[in-house]
Amino acid sequence: MIAGQVVHVGMADLKVVRCPDRLRSVGLGSCVGVALWDPQTKVAGLVHIMLPSAEGFTDPPRAKFADTGVDWLVEMMQQNGARVERLRAKMAGGAQMFAFAGKNDLLKIGPRNVDACRRALAKWGIPMVGEDVGGSTGRTIELHSEDGRLWVRTVRGGLIVL
Repeated sequence: MIAGQVVHVGMADLKVVRCPDRLRSVGLGSCVGVALWDPQTKVAGLVHIMLPSAEGFTDPPRAKFADTGVDWLVEMMQQNGARVERLRAKMAGGAQMFAFAGKNDLLKIGPRNVDACRRALAKWGIPMVGEDVGGSTGRTIELHSEDGRLWVRTVRGGLIVL
């Protein structure tokens, strides 16, 4: 592995890097991290989505919502030399953090975030090549621009490499 900087992506944040840098996002509970990678240019991008839709919000932060954040990530990837037809997506997060949510779909933020991110990626025709979503535990993710690997660490200490 090539050494590089680790660039942190906060909540409702978005960053794009080139090889050899990596992107890391901490605290994905019901939030979803959508990672994009272009294998030719080795440009990588990550957005930390908090909610499914910006509808009804006045002047919302674009990275906060699936319907605006994924679009912005694609735009930023293109501005950095990536091409949409080469992009590959990976996703992690979307946990159901509140047991009391029951049948109230409005409180099922994690699953709604996952669905909204999938729809946003499908709109661009970007294939999902790996995901670790759902469940009830938080995650930390790290996207490696060198090869597109997404490391997913859970609160309980497990590691999955997508």
